[in-house]
Amino acid sequence: MTETAQHHIETATVRRSPRYAIFFVAGAALGILLALILTFAFDGTLEKSPSTQVLYSTSQVFGFLCLVCIPIGLALGGAVALLLDRRMAKRTHEVRIDRERVEVTYPDEA
Repeated sequence: MTETAQHHIETATVRRSPRYAIFFVAGAALGILLALILTFAFDGTLEKSPSTQVLYSTSQVFGFLCLVCIPIGLALGGAVALLLDRRMAKRTHEVRIDRERVEVTYPDEA
C-alpha cells in the first residue's frame, strides 16, 4: 500500500447571505395578516356593491384582499432581503483553504 498526498492552498471569499425563502414566507404571512385586519376593520359586507349590486360575504372579501396583500407582502419581503444582502456584501473576508488529496494504491493480490 502506498499513499501520495497533494496539498493545494487556495483563497476564497466568504460572506453571509440572507435566506430569501424565509423573507418571502414572512412577507406573505404579513400580507395575510394585513388582509385579515382589513377584512374586519372595514366591514363592506353590509351593503351591496355599487357597480354589480352583489352582496359579498366576509370570506369573499378576505379572499379579494389576499389577492392584493399577499403579492405586496412578497415584494416587501424580497426587498428587505435584497437590502440585507447588499449590506452584508460589504462585510466579506478572505480565508485560506488547504485542499489535500490523498491517493491510496494497493498492490495487486493476483
